[in-house]
Amino acid sequence: MTAPRTTALHERHATLGASFTDFGGWSMPVRYTSDLAEHHAVRTAAGLFDISHMAEFLISGPDAAPFLDYALAGRVSAMAVGKAKYSLVLAEAGGIIDDVIVYRIAQERFLVIANAGNRDAVAAAFDDRARGFRAPGPGDPLPEGSFAFVSGQPRALVEDITDAASLLAVQGPRARAILEQTPGIESVRPALEELGYYAWASGTFDDAPLFVARTGYTGEDGFELLVPNAAAPALWDALLRAGEPHGLVPAGLAARDTLRLEAGMPLYGHELSLDVLPAQVGLGRVVAADKEDFVGKGGLGAAESRDAPVLVGLTSEGRRAGRAGYAVMDGDTAVGQITSGALSPTLGHPIAMALVSPACSDPGTELFIDVRGTRIPATVTTLPFYRRNK
Repeated sequence: MTAPRTTALHERHATLGASFTDFGGWSMPVRYTSDLAEHHAVRTAAGLFDISHMAEFLISGPDAAPFLDYALAGRVSAMAVGKAKYSLVLAEAGGIIDDVIVYRIAQERFLVIANAGNRDAVAAAFDDRARGFRAPGPGDPLPEGSFAFVSGQPRALVEDITDAASLLAVQGPRARAILEQTPGIESVRPALEELGYYAWASGTFDDAPLFVARTGYTGEDGFELLVPNAAAPALWDALLRAGEPHGLVPAGLAARDTLRLEAGMPLYGHELSLDVLPAQVGLGRVVAADKEDFVGKGGLGAAESRDAPVLVGLTSEGRRAGRAGYAVMDGDTAVGQITSGALSPTLGHPIAMALVSPACSDPGTELFIDVRGTRIPATVTTLPFYRRNK
């Protein structure tokens, strides 16, 4: 059995007393002190996360934008340089291989960040979809419908840079103030004031290249910072020192999960999978269905069904929360299944996301969660459960 991989910050986490878990093939900190304390710190001040297990791909070349328009569900070519976009990698049948964020670095250069556990699947999908964008072998005819090539070089090049990069996230209402006071990143400070949500800026941390995006997975304001592995420990230390007066704490995957659940953000393997279509989980808006062609377009049309379960929020009273896999009942009839659930640290009551029959999906519908044989009343609600004060 292969041992899980470690990030460039593993020793920092161990020194801080982190408990670790295997996540997507990586040994990642699940908590440092308390799940609740780390969760509340992000909601009230800020948390620092190591998310270097995420997968990063650079897409470059004259046909980088057309390639991504074909490979992803969204219309990437319409993005402006300096912006980011949430998108989906779909299978031919319309199911979800992964959800990703795409950043337009330049007219012919993009960064795609995918989930750790789906790195190989996304790499394989990109590799397969890039075939029409590659130079043919010696003597091979140019395939019908393929793109032109210059000097035998591919016009859309996919590079997996995951092993060379570290990704840190500062999330919470004090995130911007912390970055403004972090030594070594002075080059990006002028951009922070005007940097909008789903936008990015570049600069340096000391002498290393630094990429800062105003994105996150917690429902709070925040930033994600990409640096070479060698620079990651020093950046981690600098952020912690700058953040200490602001209440910044290191935070693990347990807090990240309850934060994203409160914010109604889907997690691959729970809300998203190959068996789920975008429209079922409220992501139909992500799909540019009017594009001439993209992988999954034919499958989406063929697989549409009014009876397919849809994603809803569920709230209940007490302290017992429904967990992934628990049945959702309408009387004695099973009408769905919990995909994620927890006792909400912010709201103080159980919350869950579930895929249920459309007939039971209207807000206010009263259902039950089967919690180990006990029926817990639950009410359908719109997502998200929590919205930050802007």
